[in-house]
Amino acid sequence: VLQASIREQRIARRWKNFFQLSTLGLVVAAYVAGGPSLSEMWGDKSKGITAKVSISGTIAEGERAGASVISRGLEAAFKDPRTKAVILDINSPGGSPVQAGRVYDEIKRERSLHPNIKVYAVIGDLGASGAYYIASAADEIYADKASLVGSIGVTAASFGYVDLMKKLGVERRAYTSGEHKAFLDQFQPENPAETAFWQGVLQQTHKQFIAAVEAGRGHRLKVKENPELFSGLVWTGQQAVTLGLVDKLGDANY
Repeated sequence: VLQASIREQRIARRWKNFFQLSTLGLVVAAYVAGGPSLSEMWGDKSKGITAKVSISGTIAEGERAGASVISRGLEAAFKDPRTKAVILDINSPGGSPVQAGRVYDEIKRERSLHPNIKVYAVIGDLGASGAYYIASAADEIYADKASLVGSIGVTAASFGYVDLMKKLGVERRAYTSGEHKAFLDQFQPENPAETAFWQGVLQQTHKQFIAAVEAGRGHRLKVKENPELFSGLVWTGQQAVTLGLVDKLGDANY
């Protein structure tokens, strides 16, 4: 479902870009032909603007929702002297905790440098995992009543092919320097000690995620009333308001 949603988003972006370029061409043509000025068509922005930074798709290095791309958008938004507020337009299933953490830190840094500029996170279809990590850095979070919000957890999944290899008569030969260098090798039997170690790595990352969300949301989180808040579950936007994950229902226009 998530993959289908992302494909639909990509197609929608292509059409959006096409229509934006078409509109720009018409505006330029009208202006050259002596039509209304840009300020007359779009209003005078000299008094102030609301900047919008898009966080769409998988949060990963090299992607449109990578930390370097989003950070450049944040810097431009806060740097503009006309900016009165910033909207984080979020529609993402999450992704790399490193990339999400970098964006979270950048939002906190910009907020400290520009205390008069409010940051509002607005969740569309999906604001889960690393996407919610980022959203929690905002002053307030908004979502639709049917948005999917949360998934505060960490996952690392793979497959094991040991028995299949035995049936096929295939032998795995791995040469390493270091006792545990190949501990994530899918073609070797699981080692209980290595499994416990890897679980500890995931738990540590999960604690970092929780600490960031708690620092951003503070007393608004209803953790005592809902002990599964950090279990990795997702909720609708309407449920998320009750849990303290979201402040109000609304969209960017609201």
